[in-house]
Amino acid sequence: MELNRTTVKDAAQYPSRILQFGEGNFLRAFVDWIIQKMNNEIDFNAGVDVVQPLPMGMIDLVNKQDGLYHVYLKGIKDGKPVKEYQFVNCINKGINPYTEFEAYKAAILNPELRFVVSNTTEAGISWDENDKLDMEPQNSFPGKVTALLYNRFKAFEGAKDKGLIFFTCELIDRNGDILKKFVLQHANNWNLGEEFINWVETACAFCNTLVDRIVPGFPKDDIKEIQAELGYEDNLVVVGEYFHLWVIEGPEWVAKEFPADQAGLEVKFVADMTRFREQKVAVLNGCHTGSYAVSYLSGIETVREAYEDMAVGSFMREMIYDEVLKVLDGTKEELTKFADKILERFANPFIRHQWLSIALNAMSKWETRNLPSVLGYVKKEGKLPERLTFSLAAMMAFYKGEVNGKTYPIQDDQYIMDLYAEAWPACDGSEASTKELVEKVLKLERLWKQDLNQVPNLTEKVAGYLYQIQKVGMVEAMKSVITEGHPYMQTAVSAK
Repeated sequence: MELNRTTVKDAAQYPSRILQFGEGNFLRAFVDWIIQKMNNEIDFNAGVDVVQPLPMGMIDLVNKQDGLYHVYLKGIKDGKPVKEYQFVNCINKGINPYTEFEAYKAAILNPELRFVVSNTTEAGISWDENDKLDMEPQNSFPGKVTALLYNRFKAFEGAKDKGLIFFTCELIDRNGDILKKFVLQHANNWNLGEEFINWVETACAFCNTLVDRIVPGFPKDDIKEIQAELGYEDNLVVVGEYFHLWVIEGPEWVAKEFPADQAGLEVKFVADMTRFREQKVAVLNGCHTGSYAVSYLSGIETVREAYEDMAVGSFMREMIYDEVLKVLDGTKEELTKFADKILERFANPFIRHQWLSIALNAMSKWETRNLPSVLGYVKKEGKLPERLTFSLAAMMAFYKGEVNGKTYPIQDDQYIMDLYAEAWPACDGSEASTKELVEKVLKLERLWKQDLNQVPNLTEKVAGYLYQIQKVGMVEAMKSVITEGHPYMQTAVSAK
């Protein structure tokens, strides 16, 4: 049976109060799922009009199903594997502004519109000097938003209650601030006037957000079984993990208008999201980047398998609990609880997260995600963190591109690839030659923003670990930095 509002006669309809730029898997499995929960649990009574942000997209499929679909959550809840479906009916319609500009114009002038949500990819919030006010539509997302707001400003004669609240979900730091900066820049370039600029400043809110949920997307391998289970030919099914977190930096009045916490959701409104971002980057992303080379060169290809391995799982836990958490702001109880939730996700039996995908551009990731923890630990503890330092040596070993006669793909910026292409052939495996390689990598100020050879004892430690890795292999070398008999080793065993 097809899935649409004819076949599902009792599907609720809500007033369009939200305009969403982006029809992809993440927004439908995260934001729209949250809105549906709010509608179901606290009668939020909000429908969504979805705008296709690019000329090519899947709005036609959204409209074919009248915006109806299912989110299929698979993951860990309270330590146990769970699966559940959520029927989503909060999407009212999809709009392609490139072919239906009048429909798009009607949506942005809707007097009930209050929120704008976006996920236009990291490249979406960008400056395009070629955008003009009279374009239908503008090329860039900031250009579209500027024109959208100006049209509302004129249509409602500058009424303060017709301003909009923006929740930008693009994966860039300070995403709301950047969008607002470009909107004001367009307003100045287009000579839209001080009165309009003041309205943008006072009647609108551009919230910085941090989003977190793994969304594998459309389950093409299992879709027939899933459709049979649902009883509908749903071609918009989207799979996501059970865990979700949305941190929104905005004024208190925004939190009152979007009370997601009252629906039992992990949506946090904060005055400053810096601490939350640092925690997420250091723990979740930092554990991934700090563990990928150790795991892969130990013969383990996925996150879950690494987490369940006694030695590598212990390495991951000791790195996070004994090193990373020590340099983050927050109480020990709060940070431990956060890390517990993050690491629980690594054991998700339904998601196969490949280390080789995490390895892409790993050097720049390590600089962002792991180096601050290393330097913070040195400053606080007066010594190097063993596991984090070992992870740096492991990453250098990974960039050799070969282990036990097996080659694997490496992808990074060309200047980094060129460095290793020269450094590894010049290394004969001796301690002195290994140290020379390490010195070259640590001296790469273009990447590290400093000469890391100046960090006390770092060159010697990394060189020693890298020499060990070459001499005895990753599994044996790793034993020197994990604690035999540590409770984390037992935890890794019990995770299997």
